Amino acid sequence: MFTMHPIGVVRSPYTETSQIPKGPGAEHRADGVLEILPEYEQGLMDIEGFSHLFVLWVFDRADGSSLIATPPLDNRPHGVFATRSPQRPNPIGLTVVALLRREGTRLLVRGVDMLDATPILDIKPYLSGVPDADLRRGWLTGIAGGAPPVR
Repeated sequence: MFTMHPIGVVRSPYTETSQIPKGPGAEHRADGVLEILPEYEQGLMDIEGFSHLFVLWVFDRADGSSLIATPPLDNRPHGVFATRSPQRPNPIGLTVVALLRREGTRLLVRGVDMLDATPILDIKPYLSGVPDADLRRGWLTGIAGGAPPVR
């Protein structure tokens, strides 16, 4: 068993899940703030040099879990690990955001897809060495012309 503690919260324009764009081709352009708790401020040193960040967070308002999910814009069920469904065995979310600037313990970002006051578990610099030509998009290829999800 292990225990995790939030390092901060997300400030987002979204108060209900229905407000968050979903499905293939959904554009996540909303601005938000990652409010990091003061005791973790030292961990933000040098973060300003990165253009994008991975944000790991908790689906704290998700109800239950299921190993099968039917995503938006598709009427076929898929395994939960092949989707971005919030009903997961461990309710952990992952989002890539653009870092606009840092103001002390506040990271101003673009691309939030979380509800306001969502707990943040961790932040990591976004580094990807996988060229787009090498990425496979699984079942999404057959949906909406296979448009890649907006990161």
